[in-house]
Amino acid sequence: MNALKSKFQRLHLHLAVPILLLLSVSLAAPAQATTYTALELGSLGGVYTFALGINASGQVVGQAFTPGSDAFDARAFITGANGLGMTDLGTLGGRGSVANGINASGQVVGFAAVAGDTAYHAFITGSNGVGMTDLGTLGGAYSIANGINASGQVVGFAAVAGDTASHAFITGSNGVGMTDLGTLGKTDSIANGINASGQVVGQAFTRGNVDARAFITGSNGVGMTDLGTLGGAYSIANGINASGQVVGQADIAGDAAHHAFITGANGIGVIDLGTLGGIYSVAYAINASGQVVGGSETVGNPAFSAFITDPNGVGMTDLNSLVSLPVGIYLTSALGVNDLGQVIAWSNFGRSYLLTPVPEPDVWAMMLLGLGIVGLTARRRRNMIEQSITII
Repeated sequence: MNALKSKFQRLHLHLAVPILLLLSVSLAAPAQATTYTALELGSLGGVYTFALGINASGQVVGQAFTPGSDAFDARAFITGANGLGMTDLGTLGGRGSVANGINASGQVVGFAAVAGDTAYHAFITGSNGVGMTDLGTLGGAYSIANGINASGQVVGFAAVAGDTASHAFITGSNGVGMTDLGTLGKTDSIANGINASGQVVGQAFTRGNVDARAFITGSNGVGMTDLGTLGGAYSIANGINASGQVVGQADIAGDAAHHAFITGANGIGVIDLGTLGGIYSVAYAINASGQVVGGSETVGNPAFSAFITDPNGVGMTDLNSLVSLPVGIYLTSALGVNDLGQVIAWSNFGRSYLLTPVPEPDVWAMMLLGLGIVGLTARRRRNMIEQSITII
């Protein structure tokens, strides 16, 4: 009896070995680079399609050419979830329109020609792109909307009275009202992005109309702070996430080149993201985890490639190396990324793609499955031994 019990105890130790080995193998498994599937977004019948914004469900907005159209006739569009289908959003009575941003409920913002094509005005739509409402201006002839948050606050820029300058603006919820955000002391400013708390980012001139700087505001557009540069004279902020991390591009020392940058939370610190080997890069968008997308000059062919980083702007990878595309097609710039990691990008032939991450094997799920199998085997063997002990 004691001999059998001793053997049973040794069996427990024996069964623990494969469990520990399985655990160590799982923990040591190297991280794999994410790969993507590519969906061409199609068109509205014309040659070119330019994707400019994406929301959490993969609805994409931008501008697409219609049959036989030129740039003045191209129309704003919206797709369904995951980039499926394409709907013409129309205009404000003129010939053309462009959609620049979309929020989680599918409200779209951009700009469109008014009747007579005498000017273009910023617009907002209802949910899923239904209806188009003119947001007006700041007293001048034109306005453009570039971004929108979950509550429908819209940002962009608009001409002031007399059309002597254009200023960044913010609206209230659902595009109601337009407030001038001012400048950094000189004539012009532009707002490019907004997050859920109403922090706004963009660009404003600081010295005549020569030096322009990226800026960030406080909640609801209050205050405007110069984010600085990477050592040169120029910078622009293109996107912001929920924690206030900002991305854009800035001149390096000597102004010989500009690089994509990312900041810390609330715009603190400007960090150079580098390039893909060339001297120029630009960051266009950032998601909640800090993944950044944009475009960078390379040292080979293609000369300019779309890129994506890991969370918090770590590393820069050429998206062309992570996706399979038709022969002769390559991605030149990535314009947006949502919190699922879906990316919108332009190609060298003037068409746009939605890239969706391919689910990676869940190492932990595989480990737990393995542990379950080992555990089941252990229980069966233990039952057999206990039955033997009972018989004896």
